[in-house]
Amino acid sequence: MTKRIAILADDLIWATRLAELVGAAGATALSVRSAPGLEAALPEVDGVIVDLTARAYDGVAAITAARAAGRPVMAVGQHDDRELRVRALGAGAGRVHPYRRLFEDGLRQIAAWLSEVHPVEPTA
Repeated sequence: MTKRIAILADDLIWATRLAELVGAAGATALSVRSAPGLEAALPEVDGVIVDLTARAYDGVAAITAARAAGRPVMAVGQHDDRELRVRALGAGAGRVHPYRRLFEDGLRQIAAWLSEVHPVEPTA
């Protein structure tokens, strides 16, 4: 069964890049651009990637919602925003990567995270 990963990003470039990396790592990407979109997707996905620097939603709240639904989370954000990275980890993100790391080594990083994500049964 192919893993399904929701990507919450309101930046089109990063949403596209993350979706391509998820696909290259062997999973199916579902791009969502808002908190309500993520809430609707949570029952059908195995994990979530959250872009923390969005303007359309609160990234830390999105992590909290995904973890409350039992979904593992990887986050991505600015390398120099330590406070936001700490808050994301505190909300339940298993990993928080700076954009540069995913730009330079994204396929390996996402593949490693996906190896820890276990598929869930979709709700009917």
